[in-house]
This record gives sequence, C-alpha cells and structure tokens, in this order.
Amino acid sequence: MGGFFQDRMMVELHAQGRSADDIRDCLKSAPLDAHVLSAITTASALGCDLRVASDANAFFIETVLEHHGVLGCFSEISTNPARVDGNGRLRISPFHDPDDSSPHGCSLCPENMCKGKIIERIQATANGKRHFIYIGDGRGDYCPSLKLGEGDYVMPKENYPLWNLISSNKQLLKAEVHPWNNGEELEQTLLKLVNKLITPPAQPSQVEYKCDMSNPVSTEVGQALRVPH
Repeated sequence: MGGFFQDRMMVELHAQGRSADDIRDCLKSAPLDAHVLSAITTASALGCDLRVASDANAFFIETVLEHHGVLGCFSEISTNPARVDGNGRLRISPFHDPDDSSPHGCSLCPENMCKGKIIERIQATANGKRHFIYIGDGRGDYCPSLKLGEGDYVMPKENYPLWNLISSNKQLLKAEVHPWNNGEELEQTLLKLVNKLITPPAQPSQVEYKCDMSNPVSTEVGQALRVPH
C-alpha cells in the first residue's frame, strides 16, 4: 500500500472503527510534563517567540497544545498538514511536496520534512538579530542543529538519537550544547539560557527558541522563541 506512512496509519485506524474524535480524545488523555508546560508559559511571558517544527502532524500538535492551554503561546507550527474528511477520517499529508523528485535535497532528513530548511527560513527573516535555542531528541533534529551558529544553543535529550549524533563529533556544531534528561532539567536549562540572553549587555536583540521533542503520544513538538536581550 502506497502513500504517506502517517496517512496509512490513520486509514488503518479508521478501518478499525476509530474516528478522528476518538483520536482527539486519546490525545487529550495523554499527560504533558508540568515542567514542560511551565517552561512554555514562562518563556512566552518573557517575550520569546516560540515556534513548533515537528514531524508529527497539525491535528496531533494543535489538539495537545490547545487541551493544555498553551496553543496561543506559539507563533508558528511547521508540521505535516492534517484534515478530517467527510467520513470522519483523519488524513495527513507530507510537509514537503511529494510530487517533487527531490522534495528538499537533504540527505540527513526524511523525504517528507527537513527541519533544517525550516530553521534556514526563520534565520533568513531574522537579519542576524535573533539567537536560537533548539530543543530536540530525534534524528531529524540533527540537521537543524547543524544550521545554528555561534551565540545559539542546542538542547538535546541525553541518550536519545540527537544526543548520540552530536556526541559522535561535537566539533561539527557551532552552537553550545546543553543536554537534559527530564522535564525539570529541560525547564531549568532553558530558562537559565533565556535569562542569560535577556540580561544586559544592553542592545535589544531577539532570541529564537526552537524545541523539538517527543511527547507521550509519539509526536514531536518543536518551538521557536524570540527574546529581547
């Protein structure tokens, strides 16, 4: 059976009698770490521009973030598009155009999404006036980590694919590496970096915070954040 793998999964669930509403209810029942929620709301309150870049899909991400009351904290969600068709079946499409022979030309990333391209697009609009904090754990987070420069930060989850790839040759990265193990460490590390960036010296600039990490329902949530410093 051809087609995008996430869409095939949704077709199979629908064949088993599971509707989009059933999937939504399941997503709402999944916990989200209180420290992660606190990190999101605090970073947003500090003026950071939070963005999501994720190889999950819009239905999953928006459902989870809205349920926990933090959807409005994010200025952008870059992920695989999703819709509910007339039969109540959830349909998911790839982020990059599947009709292109080489959708993004990146050998590090899956065909449907290159997060490095997303970071490059954001960087192109920043005119050098943003610093990035990138949080992630998956193999797909390695490419965007390589796009970060001096003055940026990457926060990989220890002993996950991103951490392992970075550890294999840290000299390939220009950004500072700050690992974490759990939600509490994520919150502490992130807010320490944000406070470092928003504390004088005195010229206003912007911080871009990008987070991509697996959640309890096997989606990835990514964020980008802008902070005056």
